[in-house]
Amino acid sequence: MAGTQYLDTAQGRRIAYHRTEGRGPCIVFLGGLKSDMEGTKAVHLEAWAQAQGRAYLRFDYSGHGESSGTFEEGCIGDWHEDTVAAVGALTEGPIVVVGSSMGGWQALLLARAMPERIVGMVTIAAAPDFTEDGYWASFSDAQKQALEDVGQVELPSDYMEPYIITKRMIEDGRKRLVLRDPLKLPFAVRCLQGTADTAVSTETAVRLLDHATSDDMRLTLVKDADHRFSDGPCLGMIEQAVLDVLGDG
Repeated sequence: MAGTQYLDTAQGRRIAYHRTEGRGPCIVFLGGLKSDMEGTKAVHLEAWAQAQGRAYLRFDYSGHGESSGTFEEGCIGDWHEDTVAAVGALTEGPIVVVGSSMGGWQALLLARAMPERIVGMVTIAAAPDFTEDGYWASFSDAQKQALEDVGQVELPSDYMEPYIITKRMIEDGRKRLVLRDPLKLPFAVRCLQGTADTAVSTETAVRLLDHATSDDMRLTLVKDADHRFSDGPCLGMIEQAVLDVLGDG
């Protein structure tokens, strides 16, 4: 496997990536919060794309994986800038975006920024607006005060060490919300959601489906699948969803 390559962005961040050459549209994987491009789904989809001779891109947001910066410094807007920079510099022509968890929110932001580039989208446990509807909505008065006084709060995670959520992340997230204003997705969209997901609810998935405007958008609920959505059957469903939006399903 080729080694990690790096992209220096206009914002002064260094983004680590792996790019596979092949026929388009290029498949772009957008990972979740505190995830990285070595995750099961990102690597599996790369091998699948290579086997089919398809172009593929996976990368680490700043503060994630091998990219520059620390997680605590970042926010939704920074990672959106990273995504736009990576897509702009490392892909050409039409793309299919595959967004997992927070990457689903990033995929929707990308659809607003460059709808003309996207010909299909697959979301996996998409978590749009989670800084507001998940974190802020569930914070106690003491946690909200801590954000003001200290600038951050610590939240436990089911999957890794605690998350440090900063005041900047919350405030920046409010500028990036996608479920409050019209959300046009003028391409095929396939949303995958596990019913045993403890991080993103099926209600969130249905809310996105109801809110977005698209002529070809489908939500698939998978009984007992969790947030990782990474076992064999789930990975197969991701492959099929990509083929579906490509028109090859």
